Amino acid sequence: MNASIRRTAVVASILFLALLVNVSIVQLWRQSSLSADNRNRRVLDAEFAQNRGAILAGDTQIATTTPIKDRFRYQRSYPQGSLYATVTGWYAYDFGRSGLEAKYSTELAGTASNQTIDRLVDLFTGATPVGATIQTTINPKLQQVAAQQLSGKKGAVVALDPKTGAILAMVSTPTYDPNTLATHDLAAARAAWTALNADPAKPLSDRATREIYPPGSTFKLVTAAAALESGMTPDTLLNTPSQLTLPNSSSVLGNESNCGNTQQTMDRALQLSCNTAFANLGATLGADKIRAQAKKFGFDSTPMTDINAAKSQFPSKADAAQTMLSAIGQYDVAASPLQMAMVAAAICNDGVLKTPYLVSEVRSPDLRVLYRHGPDDKQAMSAASAQALQQMMVNVVQKGTGTKAQVGGVVVGGKTGTAQTDPTKNPYAWFVSFAKNPDIAIAVFIEDANVDRTDIAGGALAGPIAKAIIQASR
Repeated sequence: MNASIRRTAVVASILFLALLVNVSIVQLWRQSSLSADNRNRRVLDAEFAQNRGAILAGDTQIATTTPIKDRFRYQRSYPQGSLYATVTGWYAYDFGRSGLEAKYSTELAGTASNQTIDRLVDLFTGATPVGATIQTTINPKLQQVAAQQLSGKKGAVVALDPKTGAILAMVSTPTYDPNTLATHDLAAARAAWTALNADPAKPLSDRATREIYPPGSTFKLVTAAAALESGMTPDTLLNTPSQLTLPNSSSVLGNESNCGNTQQTMDRALQLSCNTAFANLGATLGADKIRAQAKKFGFDSTPMTDINAAKSQFPSKADAAQTMLSAIGQYDVAASPLQMAMVAAAICNDGVLKTPYLVSEVRSPDLRVLYRHGPDDKQAMSAASAQALQQMMVNVVQKGTGTKAQVGGVVVGGKTGTAQTDPTKNPYAWFVSFAKNPDIAIAVFIEDANVDRTDIAGGALAGPIAKAIIQASR
């Protein structure tokens, strides 16, 4: 009898120990994976029942939460609809999060590690937990103007403060209304998701930061920076034939404007956007120098931490012909509008590149600062070279291809670009610019403006958009 009891006790002890071990494994090692499992509806329900904090642009709430009488108790909403979708992203029951809603999800939900004290206070006082407030750097006026200017076009705008790196406007079109995904009518949200993903215009794509495109002639700014850093000057003469046969190739490169058939100074070649001049300049510099300069501007690295921006790229290997094409922003060169705004910002800021950022502060409900952006910069080029390139860009706007970006009483510098990707499709139009007093750097990208191919040019399509934003910033 005693032997049977002992055996039963041993087996029960082993089973109890196994249960403790399993519970410990679940709690310590599998908790994160189980919580993240899409099939775990209890976690999703609990998350949607939180009073999520607001996202602000200035004093404007661009994402907010209100009480609602349903099983989720709180409704996430976006008062301005699609205007700030590129900034906030979406917050959906079945489709997760994007943008700032994803990057700062734990802070907005009040579950971040630096919000432990707030949670304990709420626990003891019985108060309803409230998430943190995210203060963005977006200027509502500039955001509105950028969105209006891009209306009816497929493209993007990014505007930066060159002295701080603060993102003042960030728009991608066509866009979407995140309210359609945040709704508690889950069937309607699924229908909206299906329609958005089926739309050939790809409204869910973030063309401002998450997509990269051939920058065309706007990349000549990088090539010019490499030349100036190598000891050349704006008056350095460049061979500028009307046509140029690429090395070891039958491909012929021409100019889009009348650049003559002899030589042009680098300054004048930038004004006229002479392809052959900058292709020859690329051959003189070599791929390594251009690549090194591109990296100093931020190519081949993640440009910011607030959102998951894509890396812009310069080819790791290039032969003679590929180097010449890369020098004018073709071949395998690809950049986001954010990256090209960074190039303009560094030039405007005397060669100092400030890391772009979208969030200035994160504050708890009692206004305690949980996070504040700190300065982060690097020297992309010397001050002397940057100032020389500033004047070259001003000359582009005053007497070159960028005259449509002129603003009375304001010093404006810019560079146009038209990038061909597919002979069967319209080329892309770019305009990269800066203005002084107040300082602002802007990249405008037009993927498709629904106009005739003959009407597509960076200066004509994108230049006026930059002009409107500069005027609104005064």
